Amino acid sequence: MNASPLDALPPVARSPGSEPAGILLVDDQPGRLLTYRTILEPLGERLVQASSGREALKSLMEDDFALILLDVNMPGMDGFETASLIHQHPRYEKIPIIFVTAVNVSDMDRLQGYKLGAVDYVMVPLIPEILRGKVEVLVELYRKRRELQALNASLAAQNQALQREKARELEALNESLRVANEALATRNAELQKEVAERARAESRLRDVDHRKDVFLATLAHELRNPLAPLQNALNIRRLRGNGNADLLQDTMERQVALLVRLIDDLLDIARITQDKLTLARANIRLADVLHAAAEIAQPWLDAGHHRFELALPAEDLFLHADLARLAQVFANLLNNAAKYSDPGSRIGLEAVLDEDGDEIVVSVHDTGIGLAGDQLEAVFDVFRQVDTAIERSRGGLGIGLTLVQKITRMHGGQVDVQSAGPGTGCTFRVRLPRVVASTPATTAGNAAPADARATNAERGGTPERLARVLVVDDNRDAADTLAMMVQVLGHEVARIYDPAQVEAEVDRFAPDLVFLDVGMPGRSGYDIARSLRDRHAGSTLGIVAVTGWGQPDDRARTRDAGFDEHLTKPPQLEAIQRLCAWAGERSARA
Repeated sequence: MNASPLDALPPVARSPGSEPAGILLVDDQPGRLLTYRTILEPLGERLVQASSGREALKSLMEDDFALILLDVNMPGMDGFETASLIHQHPRYEKIPIIFVTAVNVSDMDRLQGYKLGAVDYVMVPLIPEILRGKVEVLVELYRKRRELQALNASLAAQNQALQREKARELEALNESLRVANEALATRNAELQKEVAERARAESRLRDVDHRKDVFLATLAHELRNPLAPLQNALNIRRLRGNGNADLLQDTMERQVALLVRLIDDLLDIARITQDKLTLARANIRLADVLHAAAEIAQPWLDAGHHRFELALPAEDLFLHADLARLAQVFANLLNNAAKYSDPGSRIGLEAVLDEDGDEIVVSVHDTGIGLAGDQLEAVFDVFRQVDTAIERSRGGLGIGLTLVQKITRMHGGQVDVQSAGPGTGCTFRVRLPRVVASTPATTAGNAAPADARATNAERGGTPERLARVLVVDDNRDAADTLAMMVQVLGHEVARIYDPAQVEAEVDRFAPDLVFLDVGMPGRSGYDIARSLRDRHAGSTLGIVAVTGWGQPDDRARTRDAGFDEHLTKPPQLEAIQRLCAWAGERSARA
């Protein structure tokens, strides 16, 4: 038999001096009624018997009962029907009923009984201690309820008196409040005007902030357009110089790379403030991150003739992170150290595990200008320059350390800076959660399709077949320099500046690869890409977007329009080489 909630309750002693409570015993069998009485008489309560449902209803009309012990299987009106009639009357609807049954009760019958107001079931043969305990608990609950009713009646009388007293007090208080409310209403009206004005000001600020972000993205795009032909021209110059070292070449390439880095930082700040910066997380080696950062920062370290020292733990440490973004964090810290250190200074990059082994701590040490105490937190503020005179002399927008902090936090880490004061150098510490040793995920680059990277690796970078390449850009300088770079690489090239002529030129020239600008007046590159895909369905024609827009949603748009790849201006020489080789080999296989 299923356990009852009453089974878990301990026996309850009858309160001294309390009146006996009425218990109605309902059963059509005299022997069982005698059994009930024998079991319950030791409780000292008032036991009333009824041999049928009708007799039970009559007893209820004449007396008050704490509970009813009701047989389920009675002739004529059974226990369920009797319980239903009892609880239909508002006066008796709260009287608890314990059903007595000599047969196993199904779950449906048990559910029906509970719906009719039953609080429990007992099975025949009865166990005296169990029945007595259940009844004792319900009787005590009945007494407590009666005591509570009496207490409530007393409290109600006291409450009425208290309410009358409070009413008098409230009347006097209301009058004083009325006067105060009139003054508050006047003040509230003034505040509402102030709130409305503040809301308008906040709306204007949000609009300005949004337009600022749009401006930064547009500015970055517009700056990339003139940088593209400059980068292309430098690539052509390097190719024609057979890769020989050239101080002027290196200087120009370094400055163009610096401009591209500043543009990327501006875009990243705009993305972070709009919650649009996403992380491509994978299990990666810490060593790969720090080597990549050192490679990025090498031009700045070389420019200052700094002594760079890299110290890594003996064991491989792993992170679940975006390799490119974390490399950007440490490259920015190294750039910052190089910028504010005297030429020939020592700059250190060191990684260790914390004492618990849960966090990786990467430190960048320098012996540069240092920071005063009030400058330690300010260095992470966006566009904040702790010493504008120094910034003007050394360059910078004041956003590199802001990116360091925000990207670190996006990885679940934190960054802080320590300095003993001006002239003592700085130590930036980045703490990142460690991942248990694992095989790092392969990170694919975004410079060429996957099959282009594989085939170039197989053939050592030399295409088996020269490609026919069409360059389309309304910016003549960008188109001419990109076409010239492709030509210097040994491929056959054609160029056009009018987006309306693309289909005709493709039919005439039959290129293997099209470098296509996206933002052109009169007709976008998206429309052209869709048109070429429709006209040359099933062909091996490769289409690559070359654009100043490089955010994730921009890449998604080019992918949806049918582009094979998305290159952000200025395009890198290695990407152009791989794509041309990929297109040439794919055409040869076809």
